[in-house]
Parts: sequence; C-alpha cells; structure tokens
Amino acid sequence: MSRRPNTSRRLGDGGSIPFVGSLHPKARPSPSLSVGLLVVGAFLIIGYLYHGSGGRSADIDALNRLEGGASCALEVQRALPILKKAYGDSMHKVLHVGPETCSVVSKLLKEEDTEAWGIEPYDLEEADGYCKSLLRKGIVRVADIKFPLPYRAKSFSLVIVSDALDYLSPKYLNRTLPELARVSADGVVILSGFPGQQRAKVAELAKFGRPAKLRSSSWWIRFFVQTSLEENEAAAKKFEQAAAKKSYKPSCQVFHLKSFQ
Repeated sequence: MSRRPNTSRRLGDGGSIPFVGSLHPKARPSPSLSVGLLVVGAFLIIGYLYHGSGGRSADIDALNRLEGGASCALEVQRALPILKKAYGDSMHKVLHVGPETCSVVSKLLKEEDTEAWGIEPYDLEEADGYCKSLLRKGIVRVADIKFPLPYRAKSFSLVIVSDALDYLSPKYLNRTLPELARVSADGVVILSGFPGQQRAKVAELAKFGRPAKLRSSSWWIRFFVQTSLEENEAAAKKFEQAAAKKSYKPSCQVFHLKSFQ
C-alpha cells in the first residue's frame, strides 16, 4: 500500500505558473484560465503544508481546515482522557494503527504509566527526526495491514485503530479486523469517519491511492457480527459516561470490540 507521487509538490517546484508571463497586459483572462490558476494555487498551498511536516498533527490539522476534512488520528489524541476513564489499566500498553501514528504514539508516550507502539500502514516518505527515531527503535513500524501483523497474540492490552480501515474493502477488512483482535488482550477501539463527512481529497489520493469509504454505524455493526467480533458494551458505556461528563462529542465514529479469548 504505497503512496502515489506527490503531484502537488511537483507543481510547487516549478517556481512559476505556466502561461502567466505570456498573457497580454490588456487581455482579460478567460474563465477557464482563472479556474486553472485557482487549482494550481490550491496545490501549492497543500504542498507547502506538507513540506517537512513528517506527520506532525499541526500540519495535518491545517490541511483539514483547508479541505474541510476530518482526521480520526487527531480525534484519538482528543479522546485519550475519555479512553483512560473507560479502559483504566488497559491503557498501559497500547498499539495505535493508522496514518500519522508517530504523532499519536508521541502523545500516548506522554501519558503517565503508558507504553505505546504504532503501525503506519503507508510508506513514510517524509518523516521528521522524532518519527525516524521511533522507526529506528522499532516503536513504530511500517506494515501492510492487509497481511498478518508482526506481533504475537495478546501483545498489547489495547489496540486503537484510526482512519486506516476506511480505506480497506470488505475483503481485506475480513483479514485485518480479526488480526487487531488477536494482538489485543483487553479490546480494540476503532475510530472511523461519519458517512457524508468531507475528507481532504487531494491528500487522500496522494497518500492512500483511493478516497475513504465512510460507512454507517449499522454497516459496521453488521460487519462485526458477520466476522464474529463482539462489541464491548461495558467499555462503550463507560466511554459514553465519561464523554458526557467532559462534554466531549467525537467527530468520528467510535466502536469498542472485545479481544479474542
């Protein structure tokens, strides 16, 4: 699952916009040319936001504001206090799976008595020094989640997955979800986009090669039943209670599954 070439950067590296210099000063630009210039400008802005970002959440947040999208990786970081209330001691050894995992793992490692690891499902062509350090230490790995995960059963108390499942077809979800349950001891938390939620289309195509498939909660629940995955109703109830006390409303769907016994 490799990234497609970053076409926005190629547009930005040229240093000038084609045809602009050839316009006669008194000529009125055609509507199609104006639209083209706006599109090129959008690409240049996106390329600037991505330049040197290395997966930093501030840059991703800026991109989301530009495109009107939503990142469930950022939502994980917002939801950590609520998750700690819901899962308690099960938050001591966490695996995060999904894009921008370096930023999520960094946030988790700042939590008291929490060990954290991460899997980035897509090639990290650009990573900052801290992310490269996590990769060298083996704390973060790049791995195709359509295949068995490189961990023993019940290696982690809790597995949190964000965004990544939205880019998988049901064929591959049949393989990946049981794997997530296999390597967890106390549960799996899934954060998925809401149907109709706009995503950063340019960034999606450059990074994932396809747009996200945002599914309804009823679709996910049917899929859990079909794959013999049981929802963790006790954890879901604790999460809802903690969210209500904090006036927290997630911008992504949150599902709680039990691990395989």
